[in-house]
Amino acid sequence: MSNIDIQHSHSLSDDKARSAIGEVAEKLQERFDVTTRWEGQVLHFTRSGVEGAIELLPGAVRVKAQLGFLLSAMKGMVESEIQRVLTDKLG
Repeated sequence: MSNIDIQHSHSLSDDKARSAIGEVAEKLQERFDVTTRWEGQVLHFTRSGVEGAIELLPGAVRVKAQLGFLLSAMKGMVESEIQRVLTDKLG
């Protein structure tokens, strides 16, 4: 298993950041059949082969994920895609 831990700074208000992460969750659900749920300021996501969370922090978000065996081989690509989406949605 491989772990991902990415922190991304932004200048959005808390409400706008939460809305942007909500959009990310919708895309995850559509594209990858991921199950998501909010617990306070943390969006948890899971599916076969990956489990993780996106935590809303003041002025930043933190993405933590544990990749299963198959996705571990593509860790670099997964991290790059996460960074791209965060930059697109949060600036």
